[in-house]
Amino acid sequence: MYLCDMHTHTIASGHGTSCTIADMAKKAHEKGLTLLGITDHGPGTLGAGTPSYFRSLAHAPRKRCGIRVCYGVELNITDFSGNLDLEDEILEGLDYAIASMHRPNLRPGGQTANTLAYIQAMKHPAVRMIGHCDDVKYPVDYDELTAAAREYGIVMEINNSSLSPEGYRGDTRANNRMLLEGCLRNRVPVLLSSDSHGTAHIGDFTYARAMVQEMNYPEELILNDKPEQVLKLLGT
Repeated sequence: MYLCDMHTHTIASGHGTSCTIADMAKKAHEKGLTLLGITDHGPGTLGAGTPSYFRSLAHAPRKRCGIRVCYGVELNITDFSGNLDLEDEILEGLDYAIASMHRPNLRPGGQTANTLAYIQAMKHPAVRMIGHCDDVKYPVDYDELTAAAREYGIVMEINNSSLSPEGYRGDTRANNRMLLEGCLRNRVPVLLSSDSHGTAHIGDFTYARAMVQEMNYPEELILNDKPEQVLKLLGT
């Protein structure tokens, strides 16, 4: 049974949901999760969390509705040097960061530039996961990317929202296969993530689970049923 969902968004992400952290924790508990990650978008996203919001998370309760809550951020990679959109002083107070590419913050480059940007972002000590690097608009070299993930101790995400028929990142199935093949070669652990904006999809890994099953990806490298290992890898 999968117990962790480490990529979710609340009202602070500014994407139309009215759900609070408490709402998210309650739904996660109802879904049988024991560990929930709140990772609202960094301030580079229009209408998203402000620096003061992320600063306040350092004082938020770790147990809500009977589950463990981790407080992180989905950072925007802002250039091909891997720079990020939240200050180090604030990142030090968070449990972890996901680094992702979003078109409003960084227009897609070529494969070499995109890959380098992800790898440079991996070097930041707060970054513990790379988010939805399956986006067809941002081609990458998955061999190079997963080798770097192994070197820097990064967890790679299999994003359920990307794989959904309603996903907006294009047909990501081929990219996710290449990502998983690279992770397997380099023995890189993965987390299946809902990327739920609000409570509707918390703990929903329908398409991501189907992908790892199709690929026969080893269960020991899928972290969703290993909350203690997730906490250790994220450094919380």
